[in-house]
Amino acid sequence: MSKFEFGIYSLGDRIPNGNGNTTTAKRRIEEMIQIAKMADQAGLDIFGIGEHHRLDFVTSSYAMILSAIARETENIKLTSALSVISTADPVRVYEDFATLDIISNGRTEIILGRGAFLESFSLFGADINNYDVLFEEKLKLFMQLQEQEVINWDGQFRSSLRNAQIAPRPIQKKLPIWIGVGGTPTSARRAGKLGLNMALALLSGQTESVKHITDLYWQAAKEAGHDLSKLRVAVTGHAYVAETGEKATREFLPYYNQYLGYFMQERGRQFFTTEDQLIKQRSAGEILAVGSPDDIIEKILYQHELFGHSRFMGQIDLAGLPLGQVEKAIDLLANKVAPIVQKEIARKNNS
Repeated sequence: MSKFEFGIYSLGDRIPNGNGNTTTAKRRIEEMIQIAKMADQAGLDIFGIGEHHRLDFVTSSYAMILSAIARETENIKLTSALSVISTADPVRVYEDFATLDIISNGRTEIILGRGAFLESFSLFGADINNYDVLFEEKLKLFMQLQEQEVINWDGQFRSSLRNAQIAPRPIQKKLPIWIGVGGTPTSARRAGKLGLNMALALLSGQTESVKHITDLYWQAAKEAGHDLSKLRVAVTGHAYVAETGEKATREFLPYYNQYLGYFMQERGRQFFTTEDQLIKQRSAGEILAVGSPDDIIEKILYQHELFGHSRFMGQIDLAGLPLGQVEKAIDLLANKVAPIVQKEIARKNNS
């Protein structure tokens, strides 16, 4: 099995803070670049940016931000988190990420998915009623683009391709593709059947309640005849690490409430978590990755036993959490959590 990897991702939110003030798009993008540099310097394995097309995010042109980050970093892999392929032209997305792979000297990956927000459907003229079949067709086109420099293709939702030259080609023979799954069994089975990696987005709740999703993924991959040793599962979600669990809870809580409260309110729902409720979520059987290094280590190792995953990615910088605290959390994740998790998993694999 490959080394267990650690990374972080940002969605580039710029929601109002507790005082009602909102940072500028320029400052937010600069912060994201700085956070990626912190992650690279700390030795994390991967950094991702998610795609959104709203005024309260700055990541509509996420590949451009990743390209800027590529020039400011040396070792860290770069990925989308995720690319909403349903409403994009797969040829354009492939060309963008092939170019990113060249700029980054072969450090590019991509997570493809349907997304939790739906604003891109109306923005780009896609019919929401075709939600699933759009994704299916465009995903398969993207996979074909990996295989051929000159392509012929027919589909339902975009014009046909006849001897189309797909350029440039990436440095890597193939871009590593992950499918973003939010807990839908059909999505997990699709990823496994196609032999693609799965990035599982987990935000809260009990870990065991989603074990069936990874079970379906591994089962579908096995039934399709894929080599399971070459497939990978990642767990992604909100995260924060501080020296003690109490400090992590106290520092993260106001930003967590601000972030989820803001997005829940626009959906006609309320969200508010108390410190006591957040403390309870530090236990190994809870999904939310907030706590001390020991808390996070225990949680990831517990999840690894259930999921067989080999990557953890945390969203740390939500709701304007100060850069100093983000940097400290990155340092603890890279230097206190990652080495112990990697050592323990390697020991179990070799025993």
